[in-house]
Amino acid sequence: MREDSLSFLRNMLEVPSPSGYEQPAQKVVRDWAGKFADDVTTDLHGNVIASMNPKGSPRIMFAGHCDQIGFMVQHIDKEGYLFINPIGGHDMMVLLGQNVTVWGSDGPIHGVMARKPIHLLKGDSNRAPKFQDLWVDIGVKTKKEAEQYVELGDPVTFRLGMVETLNGRATAVGFDDKAGAWVVMEALRLLKGKKFTAAVYSVSTVQEEVGLRGAKTSAFGIDPQIGIAVDVTFATDHPGMDPKISGEVNLDKGAVIARGPNINPVVFDILKRTAKRKRIPFQINGVSRPTGTDANAIQVSGPGVATGLVSVPNRYMHSPVEMVSLKDMQNCAKLLSEFVLSVKKTTDFTP
Repeated sequence: MREDSLSFLRNMLEVPSPSGYEQPAQKVVRDWAGKFADDVTTDLHGNVIASMNPKGSPRIMFAGHCDQIGFMVQHIDKEGYLFINPIGGHDMMVLLGQNVTVWGSDGPIHGVMARKPIHLLKGDSNRAPKFQDLWVDIGVKTKKEAEQYVELGDPVTFRLGMVETLNGRATAVGFDDKAGAWVVMEALRLLKGKKFTAAVYSVSTVQEEVGLRGAKTSAFGIDPQIGIAVDVTFATDHPGMDPKISGEVNLDKGAVIARGPNINPVVFDILKRTAKRKRIPFQINGVSRPTGTDANAIQVSGPGVATGLVSVPNRYMHSPVEMVSLKDMQNCAKLLSEFVLSVKKTTDFTP
C-alpha cells in the first residue's frame, strides 16, 4: 500500500467515530479527499461526499460507512464510576477487561471496563454480563471529580490504533467499516487523471451501525442510478466458522462481490467481468436476503438504484481485534475504479 494511503487509513483508525459522533473521522476524510476530488461537501446528517466529474452520466455512488460501534456515558455514580449504554451491537463477553477511552470535550480520558473479580462471582463467571453489570473506571474518587472530565452522553470506544501484523495484514478497532470508507476514497484517488463518462460520488456515510441512516439520506440527496456499498464481511478462514452458513471467504483472496436479491444482476456481472479482465483477485458470496449494509438502503432509495456490494474480508468483526488484509483493501479500491471506467452512458442496468 502506498505510504500516504496507509497514513490516511491509520489516521482514520486513530480517531473516534461511534455512530452519531463521526466528526473526527470525517475531518480526516475531508482533508484527504480534498487533495484530488473535484468537490468535497458535508451534508446536514454528517455524510462526507467527495465527487469527481459531477456533470457526467450516469451518476454512480460509492458508500463506505465511517461509524464504528462504541458506547455512551449514561450515568455517573457518587464514587465517579461511569455506567454506559451500547452504540451498535456488542458481544458482551468481549467487553470484560478492555482498555477504553472516554472522548470528553476537553480531550480523551483513559479508563478500563470492569466488573468484580472472578473469585467473587459465585458460579456466574461464565455468564455473559449485562451492561448494567459493567462500569468504566477512570481513576477518580467522586462524582464531582468525574464531572470535571466527563459529561453524560460522551462517547466511549475501545482503545484505538492500528497494528500491522505478518503477511500484510492489520488489526484495529473499527475496520468495520473504516476499511470501506478508505476503499471508496482510494477508488476516487485512483480515478484522478483518468477519462470516464460517469459522475462519481464517494461517500463516507454515517450511522450505519444504528440503521443504515447515512446511506438513506445521502442516496436521497445524490439520486444515483448506480450505487455500490463497500463494507466488511465475515472471513471464514479461522476456527469456528462454517462456510455452509456464511460462504467461503478468505483473507488475501481479494474483494468479495455479493450476489442475491439486494444486488442488481447487471452490476454484479460488470464487477465480475471487470475483475476477471483486469486480473483483480475476487471472491463471490451469495446473500439470500437484504444485506445488513448500506446496499440495503441504497437499493430502495427513490425510484430504485442498481446496487452492488463489494466487501473486505474481516476476521473477528465487532471486536477490538478486527483483522483484514491490506491487499484485499487495495483490490477492492482497484475494482471500484475499474468499474467506473467500464461504465458508459449507454450501459443499461435494467435487470
